Amino acid sequence: MKSLKLCDTTLRDGEQAAGVSFTRAEKLEIAKVLSECGVEQAEIGIPAMGTREQEDIAAIAALGLPMKLMTWNRALRSDIDKARATGVNWCHISLPVSDVQLRGKLGLAPDEGLTKLLQAADYAREFGMTVSVGMEDASRADMGFLVELVNALYESCGIRWFRYADTVSAHHPGQMSQRISSLLGAVPNDVELEVHCHNDFGLAVANTLSGIAAGAVWASTTIAGIGERTGNAPMEEVALAWRYLYGGHSAIKAEMLKLAADIVISASGRSVGDAKPIVGKLAFTHESGIHVDGLMKDRETYQTFNPREVGREHQFVLGKHSGTGGIAHVLSKQGLEADPDTVSRLLTRVREYAESSKDNVPEPLLLEWLREDRTHTQNVV
Repeated sequence: MKSLKLCDTTLRDGEQAAGVSFTRAEKLEIAKVLSECGVEQAEIGIPAMGTREQEDIAAIAALGLPMKLMTWNRALRSDIDKARATGVNWCHISLPVSDVQLRGKLGLAPDEGLTKLLQAADYAREFGMTVSVGMEDASRADMGFLVELVNALYESCGIRWFRYADTVSAHHPGQMSQRISSLLGAVPNDVELEVHCHNDFGLAVANTLSGIAAGAVWASTTIAGIGERTGNAPMEEVALAWRYLYGGHSAIKAEMLKLAADIVISASGRSVGDAKPIVGKLAFTHESGIHVDGLMKDRETYQTFNPREVGREHQFVLGKHSGTGGIAHVLSKQGLEADPDTVSRLLTRVREYAESSKDNVPEPLLLEWLREDRTHTQNVV
């Protein structure tokens, strides 16, 4: 299976999430951890936002990180001039390609939109900039127009990288696969597609993986899925699913993903769900007696990959669905043992506590119950 390449947009689309604003220090820290994760390319801001944004982008560029950097721009000369001022040579130029957005947002017919893109791309290339093109709302665009656009920009400007954006989550995985296959089948072989998916129906990861499996080269992601509305495809989920479900490869260093998520979530002022895949605090936490028993015997019984790969460990907690094995395991961690009758009594208390409190039983409380049980048993004797 082919390699997956990551174009991360945490510092652009991620920061566009409602209420999120990174300081320059936070942006620099995020850029560094993205590079340490093995990200090949990062989209780091929108120069047209103003001088402060341009200075932030320039500061990131000054770090001299090994990953490639790009800025996001509209198909306007003024945007491209501001992008040049940052010192970042890769200019990503985006334009709506669906009829509803072309006419609704810009008042343009498709041929006018294509002309606008060609002019902007030519302008950027006059200054020696590397240009890629973003096809906003590609999932709702006419396929014939997409083919025309890609071929025209390839032939006229030599552009090879195009972003296929599912801007409003209009695709399911089957549609994404079919659309990517159709587009690639009608353009030059050396065109590279990037899939950029939003998560309005919880399908950003599935759609991204489907697009890559269908022939796209680049996955557009954000750390922990932060982004507009319900977010983007989370880098950690895409990278590990590609590795373990599709048997593919990527340069992502899995052991860095939890740190990256912690940094981004802290800087965003948001919270990540406890059960968030890969990076959530409960991602490898088990309560069910059946699961705990299986894991204690053979970790392969309830894992598709070892959590140590992402710097995590399996955690066993006590609750309503725990079994005697879970009780024994917690006690053994403290160097304690208990006979089967004692463990059974403790399990009864664990389940009663969990049901009444709707929470797990803290280990210190279990140890207190064990002491009480032993004291009671000795008094009875």
